[in-house]
Amino acid sequence: MQTLELQKMANEVRKGIVTAVHSAKAGHPGGSLSAADIFTYLYFEEMNIDPKNPKDPDRDRFVLSKGHTAPGYYSAMAHRGYFPAEDLVTLRHVGSHLQGHPCMQHIPGIDMSSGSLGQGISAAVGMAIAGKLDNKSYRVYTLLGDGEIQEGQVWEASMLAGHRKLDNLVVIVDNNGLQIDGKIEDVCSPYPIDKKFEAFNFHVINVADGNDMDQLRAAFAEAKTVTGKPVAIIAKTVKGKGVSFMENQASWHGAAPNDEQYAVAMADLEKVGEALCQK
Repeated sequence: MQTLELQKMANEVRKGIVTAVHSAKAGHPGGSLSAADIFTYLYFEEMNIDPKNPKDPDRDRFVLSKGHTAPGYYSAMAHRGYFPAEDLVTLRHVGSHLQGHPCMQHIPGIDMSSGSLGQGISAAVGMAIAGKLDNKSYRVYTLLGDGEIQEGQVWEASMLAGHRKLDNLVVIVDNNGLQIDGKIEDVCSPYPIDKKFEAFNFHVINVADGNDMDQLRAAFAEAKTVTGKPVAIIAKTVKGKGVSFMENQASWHGAAPNDEQYAVAMADLEKVGEALCQK
């Protein structure tokens, strides 16, 4: 897809996030919105996937290591055709296949159930090793939160990935700078993130604006040229991106908008959509 089409789709994904969390009266909008462009780029441009054949053995794999941002994941998958976008309003409802964290038993196209922070990257490393052992060409992508990388398991998995030279693995860190208790640097600073991954034998790509499709395109293109090392893309993003009152506010890590706030949020995103249509 062209950059403008990707931007428009990311805006639709954001509308789906806000709608789902509002309907659920619970969920995690902040980190879903910060990662919306990453979800969109992965599912509409980067990954070799087919919603009609979600178990294709040669497909690329994706693991949402920061599983609480399922609203963003679900919205991207719905718009990509894995299930109807109308299902987003059932988020976290009893009997819905869209629970608070991704569940591979209930949703076609989800490669790994996740939610316990730090564990997703371990599963992704295992998938990448399996790909190497089976001489498969598929690639494995995993999205982590910058607060999540405070978990020790992340670095155990990274040590193994670097040791095994898993150049079929791309780790993406959604570096929005905030976690549930405030700034990541105040809670338990993981900085410098890039130097840490380099120390574990990763090829690191820093993205100054992880909400910019052209910068994401360049980063993922570079990742495909790397051999003999796993790749870590450190994407600087804005928590709550696209919704005026949610941007850069840790309080919107895990809160749902009320009816009035929902109306404001959707109006914000409508304005973004209208501006994109003028380009």
